[in-house]
Amino acid sequence: MTDYFDAEAKQTRRVVRQLLSGMSEGREVRAYLRKFSEMDRARFAIIKVGGAILHEDMDALANALSFLQKLGLAPIVVHGGGPQIDAALQAKSITTKRHDGLRVTSANAMEIIAQTLRGLTLDVLAAVRSKDGHATAIGAGAVTATLINAEKLGRVGAPTALDLRALHDAANEGSIPVLTCVGETEDGCLVNINADALVAALTRELRPEKIIFLTGAGAILDGVGNPISFIHLANDYAKLMQQQWLNGGMRLKLAEIKGLLDNLPLSASVAITRPDALVKELFTHGGSGTLVRRGEEILTRKDKSTLAFPALTGLIETAFGRTLKRSFWNDLALERAIVSKQNRAAALLTSVGDALYLDKFAVAEDARGEGLGGAVWEQVIKAAPVLFWRSKPDNNFNAFYHANAQGSAHEGAWRVFWVGTNDWTQIAHQVQQISAMPASFVDDES
Repeated sequence: MTDYFDAEAKQTRRVVRQLLSGMSEGREVRAYLRKFSEMDRARFAIIKVGGAILHEDMDALANALSFLQKLGLAPIVVHGGGPQIDAALQAKSITTKRHDGLRVTSANAMEIIAQTLRGLTLDVLAAVRSKDGHATAIGAGAVTATLINAEKLGRVGAPTALDLRALHDAANEGSIPVLTCVGETEDGCLVNINADALVAALTRELRPEKIIFLTGAGAILDGVGNPISFIHLANDYAKLMQQQWLNGGMRLKLAEIKGLLDNLPLSASVAITRPDALVKELFTHGGSGTLVRRGEEILTRKDKSTLAFPALTGLIETAFGRTLKRSFWNDLALERAIVSKQNRAAALLTSVGDALYLDKFAVAEDARGEGLGGAVWEQVIKAAPVLFWRSKPDNNFNAFYHANAQGSAHEGAWRVFWVGTNDWTQIAHQVQQISAMPASFVDDES
């Protein structure tokens, strides 16, 4: 068996790892590299690429795929070719009709479609090779399909079985498997398959960690055209589906994404991004584009006795790298706690004067990058129109705090942040009071 990670490739891989680890998000990068490297190569990611991307961004796509391949990662690429197929059929004077969003495919059209898509696969392989990477074409025989409705749609099929041997062989050799949207019936006839249906079939079989849709927009856009960074389906799905600005195509895409994630582990995610932002999307918490997860329900508790003290103690101590005082929970005059259902993110709010004080905000390491902390923070801001909190200089959340605070002031060993007020008399009083509050951690007492 060929191994595309020979001595030279392994040296390249080490250099690339060092470069990635030197990024400002080095800690995040190392964590993702470790996580992805430990799993079966074919379960790393499925990437769906439309024909428009192949036409407009092939170079960026090839750069990203080659980069991942040099890292020892082998994402499965599923590509379509709608614009190219339209042009090829038009050149042969074959009219394209659609039924329920699917291309009606005659036997003559199927021959041209298959030829066009095979050509695009070869283009992808050549583009990756031009960047010193390696990819392998997976033939139509790997996908068994049945005709959906021969009378209305012609040679349009739905995948019913997958032969993944060639795909696993390519991935285990370190080569990127590339599939196109063509399958075979049991009697050997070629059929046209919807790319999203093929992605769904592969997802059911492989249960990948990541599913990525590469698009021109590179994200789901909100009502004013701004990218939505995170979507937690548990909290956001129903609300989003009611929005008038969510167009029909994106509404269907979001429903499709929910269907994919409903059958995957909680750690799995779907990303919508651009080819030139693919690496950032994969290896940093902030990502680039829209990250969609099933997410956890965000709960608000006002009764301290309803909290899972052991789980929250572990969360806080791990996040801060310090040990809470034994009296912490007894001393805490809780106004409300905003926590994720599985206690992987939490905010504890108390009262200080006429404002709310964020006593603790913690997110589990394995939840960073999911947008879970952002979902909790959103509820905190809703609950506290005027909010103060403090932080030590070595707190890992300081960049987040500075980005989300209205202002801050240094007092003693603390930096006090606030949002929701411009009353400088109130601010000065709160800064003094908060900076003088007793420490929560054992090693802060000195």
